[in-house]
Amino acid sequence: MLTLRDLNRATLARQYLLERHRGEPADVVRRVAGLQAQEPRPPYLGVWTRLADFVRDDLHAALHARTIVRATMYRGTLHLVTAADFAAFRPLLRPMLAAAARRFDDVDFPAVVAAADRLLAAGPRTFNELRPLLQKEFPDAYDRALGYAVRMLTPLIMVPTGDRWSYPRESAFAPPGVEPDPAGMETLVERYLAAFGPATVADVQTWSGLGGLKGVVHGMRDRLVTLADERGRELFDLPDAPRPGGDVPAPVRFLPDFDTLVLGHADRTRVLAEEFKGRVATKNLRIKAVYLIDGFAAGTWQIKRTTKQAKLLITPFITTNLDLLEEEGLKLLSWAEPDASSSTLELTDPV
Repeated sequence: MLTLRDLNRATLARQYLLERHRGEPADVVRRVAGLQAQEPRPPYLGVWTRLADFVRDDLHAALHARTIVRATMYRGTLHLVTAADFAAFRPLLRPMLAAAARRFDDVDFPAVVAAADRLLAAGPRTFNELRPLLQKEFPDAYDRALGYAVRMLTPLIMVPTGDRWSYPRESAFAPPGVEPDPAGMETLVERYLAAFGPATVADVQTWSGLGGLKGVVHGMRDRLVTLADERGRELFDLPDAPRPGGDVPAPVRFLPDFDTLVLGHADRTRVLAEEFKGRVATKNLRIKAVYLIDGFAAGTWQIKRTTKQAKLLITPFITTNLDLLEEEGLKLLSWAEPDASSSTLELTDPV
């Protein structure tokens, strides 16, 4: 039987959150099967907290070389993934993405996709540029529905720029220039377990957005190990994946907004206690940045920047000694705001 702490430590080990990885940004992005990237900055910080001696320009260069891409993937949300994973897993997600697009039932999906392909072949476009062009061809359709259908149904990547976090507020999209190379669904499950296991079938489905995976996972019993948690739920895992035990020390770590660890399970309690869930997931679907103490989310954080000063505002869930966060927090500020003349941590009250 695996305790909650056992599950916590097993997942942190796989996420490079017990010990930072020494290597390249692509190693991290591949290991965690992608970092959610609803906004440009969080995936940079997600790599920073997992990678030793991370140099911002290394990820920037990988995005411009298209060895890492930013695209609509799991759960119909934007992720940074390696180009190889985009080619392998984006085709597997098509049924889920197509189902999401069908929320708008007045769209001629094949015709809209064909029109978008033609328009984007002429060059990258933002969706604010693309929607009016589609509206001219489909005047009776809701313009937002046209844009959403293209996001879900057309494999596209966001085009990086010279911006600080590689993307402007409004990014252009373009064909990926990556040939599809679909993997088997079993490969997707294995990669999930390598990043998030041990896990239930429901966990895999929540992370990917795909339903109907019970048969796939159960069909892999001969190559997986079967475990159980304290509630008697059946868990699946890779035989050689790390399970270091709940007594292994876990260092302080700062996770950015929308971090994949917080979103990676149907049951988030291996990282985020049920009583704190409402303080992390907001009504407008934002997932706040959290910090981990002893492996579990102990509060939220944000950076407040003035012309000269960078502050790390700490909002704790539990009694928190600011000294415990100072070393890692100041490292975060130094990396994220290198031109600030001073950096400090400050406790704030919950809103």
